Amino acid sequence: MEYDLNDIVEMKKPHPCKKSNYWKIIRMGADIRIKCEGCGSSVMFPRREFEKKLKKVVKRAGEGDE
Repeated sequence: MEYDLNDIVEMKKPHPCKKSNYWKIIRMGADIRIKCEGCGSSVMFPRREFEKKLKKVVKRAGEGDE
């Protein structure tokens, strides 16, 4: 699955804040840091673990900016 910096993604399990299941990718490298769109907390995963927990890409970084 293709994803990039600043994309909005949906994970398989919701965040405990229960406000949102959507996350923004804020750092990419060997590890990926994502920020909850509901409460603003962030979590870092190794890339392999992130890819296992990723459900789908909801919005690409450059979409809808026109």
